[in-house]
Amino acid sequence: MPDWNTRLEVSLNGATISPIDSFTPTFSTPRVPIHSIEADNVGAVFQARTATFTMSLKAIGPNVAQLTALALNGTKFNIQVAEKVGADWSFKKMLFRDCLITSANSSSVTPDAAPVATFSGIILGFGADSDIET
Repeated sequence: MPDWNTRLEVSLNGATISPIDSFTPTFSTPRVPIHSIEADNVGAVFQARTATFTMSLKAIGPNVAQLTALALNGTKFNIQVAEKVGADWSFKKMLFRDCLITSANSSSVTPDAAPVATFSGIILGFGADSDIET
């Protein structure tokens, strides 16, 4: 059984801002087929790839205020795997660089659980060979 000793977290200049409870990245690599008079699908036009994300975290302490300030100021940050001790069977390192928040939403406050803040954004730096280590 692997040791589950890693977590995703938001970092800025090497300092952790907040752990992430839920993270959903979405990647798009659009391709448009090229047709000719002689044949269909003779090639493709490659358009710019994009990456977006949605993340949720508990709205406890200053973390949501810090992320909101990053969003309002247009400050870029990283989303990374943090490994505490030992080795993880899936990833040792993963990094989404230069992330920007495009929207934020907070849940209602209830007496039985911490509120949850959800942030959506874009990932400007992703997919480099140095960003993923298995």
